[in-house]
Amino acid sequence: MSTREERPADAGPAEDPPAARVGLPELLLLVSVFVIAACGLVYELAAGALASYLLGDSVLQFSTVIGAYLAAMGVGSWLSRFLERQLAAHFLRIELLVGTVGGLLPAGLFLAHASLPADAAGPFRALLYGGVGLVGVLVGLEIPLVMRLLRRQARARYRADRGLKDLVAQVLTFDYLGALGVALAFPLLLVPHLGLIRTGLFFGLLNTAVAVWALWLFRPELRHWRAHAAACAGVLALLLAALAGAERLTTWAEDRFYGAGILLRESSPYQRVVVTRSEAGIRLFLNGNLQFHSRDEYRYHEALVHPAMAGHGAPRRVLVLGGGDGLAVREILRYPSVQQVTLVDLDAHVTRLFSQQPLLVALNAGALRAPQVRVVNADAYTWLQQHDEVYDVIVVDFPDPSNFALGKLYTTTFYALLDQHLAASGYAVVQTTSPLVARRSFWTVATTLEAVGLHTTPYHAHVPSFGEWGFILAGRRPWQPPQTLPPGLRFLTVSGLPALLDFPPDMSRVPAEPNRLVTQGLVHTFEAEWGRPHGP
Repeated sequence: MSTREERPADAGPAEDPPAARVGLPELLLLVSVFVIAACGLVYELAAGALASYLLGDSVLQFSTVIGAYLAAMGVGSWLSRFLERQLAAHFLRIELLVGTVGGLLPAGLFLAHASLPADAAGPFRALLYGGVGLVGVLVGLEIPLVMRLLRRQARARYRADRGLKDLVAQVLTFDYLGALGVALAFPLLLVPHLGLIRTGLFFGLLNTAVAVWALWLFRPELRHWRAHAAACAGVLALLLAALAGAERLTTWAEDRFYGAGILLRESSPYQRVVVTRSEAGIRLFLNGNLQFHSRDEYRYHEALVHPAMAGHGAPRRVLVLGGGDGLAVREILRYPSVQQVTLVDLDAHVTRLFSQQPLLVALNAGALRAPQVRVVNADAYTWLQQHDEVYDVIVVDFPDPSNFALGKLYTTTFYALLDQHLAASGYAVVQTTSPLVARRSFWTVATTLEAVGLHTTPYHAHVPSFGEWGFILAGRRPWQPPQTLPPGLRFLTVSGLPALLDFPPDMSRVPAEPNRLVTQGLVHTFEAEWGRPHGP
């Protein structure tokens, strides 16, 4: 005889099975999963971004931070099996801990970097990965606890167990949706408008809000409700106080790092932009790296621009890749033959500052406002692939190849693309790091340009803010020193040009392999050369 109960034919439609129903408590728990996922990803992204700002090499920093975070989440998930009783109390405590540690992590790392000695990278990394690991363990504890609480809520509501497949599907759906939302908002909205420190604190408050909600939802079963309420109030007060003082905190930390006289400090979707002013002059920093000092930038930009421009004779169409400060464009506009200058720079924030901020506009003599100049904010690699214009001179003023994202702009693939946009009689010039400090890196770039069939003319100039700096001029025809230069130059002279081509023994050519996109050996070489001690 069958043990299954038979439903009468006139009993009407069957009720939804318990697994298909979602009551208000369960729905709120699922919403908390969305918030938890968003907060956890923000802490991870903020730590990676801050590490790339302060330590350089964004690819390495993000890879190691993400790896440490995911491994710690695995540890947290494993530890959750030992939490047997008082699940709601454990969940509330973990939310408060995640909100506190994760919310304060960016501010703490910023303060640590500003307070530690310049050569104390080891202690800073220990704090970085220790903080990331602790947040990862706590986040790893969260999701298993939420799933167990959801299953318990379903049993209490329907007096039936909830299907594991439905539970897992719903939890992971909300988890992934939360991660997607933050992944889009972090670079486009959060960092540009709130900054890293306030973004961390804001999401710490969201984690704390989940704890406050858990305090209300599970109030009948919390044994020490008053103590939990006091903890929630304390964490809220701490994070709100930190949020109110975030601007002062950022100011203090950046003053310690950059020194007094910060004129401008802003964040773009790509980098932290800081401009300082002192009696010595104006300096621009991007992600903590000095880009120029007004007292000697003319040496760098005259050396970068004029050998190629004057060597051509009468350039009409010029392309500048990078150089969003407009200082290279300023030098290019000294030539009356120039009819059009196209500047391609990724960061619209930088080009806007140097075309609108009066002090910065004065530095580039209003070059970005000139009628011959067209500013394009785009990735240079992609832009070259999508356009077919040909130029008489191409000036390549990218940051050094300190990571793989920049390293691709120093590969045979990129230089072959550059060659397609170079007129038969044209020249390209590439800023090429220091041939003294990074000797093998410098000559690797020369070898890479030659590998795509271009003639190269390496040269160097002394820029006090950077030391000995290198450039490589390339074209389909050999370069001949010009007989004239524009009037008004402060550094270059016709008679002094041959000295720039002379490399003493400690900077002379060494064997090097071309830098190819699939391997990017230049990035490793550059990191090794700039990472080791220099000097006597």
